[in-house]
Amino acid sequence: MAEVLAIANQKGGVGKTTTAVNLAASLAVAEQRVLLIDLDAQCNATSGLGHAPADIERGTYSVLLGETTLGETTLGTDLPSLFVAPATPDLAAAETELAEAEDRATRLKSAIDAVRDEYDFILIDCPPSLGLITINALVAADAVLVPMQCEYFALEGLSRLSGTIERIQGALNERLRVSGVLLTMFDPRSNLAREVADEVRRHFHVYETVIPRNVRLAEAPSHGKPVILYDAGSRGAQGYLSLARELLGAGSEAA
Repeated sequence: MAEVLAIANQKGGVGKTTTAVNLAASLAVAEQRVLLIDLDAQCNATSGLGHAPADIERGTYSVLLGETTLGETTLGTDLPSLFVAPATPDLAAAETELAEAEDRATRLKSAIDAVRDEYDFILIDCPPSLGLITINALVAADAVLVPMQCEYFALEGLSRLSGTIERIQGALNERLRVSGVLLTMFDPRSNLAREVADEVRRHFHVYETVIPRNVRLAEAPSHGKPVILYDAGSRGAQGYLSLARELLGAGSEAA
């Protein structure tokens, strides 16, 4: 049964979608069967895996509204064991349309439960907010991976996200845990970056893997490819491969 991992941070520009796409691809390269669910109306995870949102008829918006299943929306990618449930721009309207539904917080969980046995990992790329769509992801997830850029305001955002996770644990998903914080776009020459990293480590589990600033990592989405297929030797690609190994190692230790 798949481990369901929500990749969340309400602050934009922290490498959330970059992490979702490239961790999913790295796990697939490690012979895991992976589904990436794009829940962001910007559709960047969808286009980053080679699918144009304008060409997609049914995506995660339709899944949340109960019009289609995850299985019916899932598309293949350039990696045989990596699949994507794509987003479309109309996902932006989903929060309003779901607001009055009694099961508004559990729609995604129900959809995932139907396909969970088909994958080793299900990753959810959350929108940069703590609204109803992100709540759906947290209710469905076993754990949360938090990408974080090492800057001062990131600490405030991490505190708010932690509060949301605690409320979800108390009311809707008691098994939810923080898998860890992933330091992204890290510049070891920056005193502030090192200070913020030390502060986060005092309060949270921080992955040993640190994702550096990397040009190839930034270029890959414009080619519709994860960085492992764009430049496997780049520091960005090696960083996400290391993160995948760390996750797989943690899973085997837990077993």
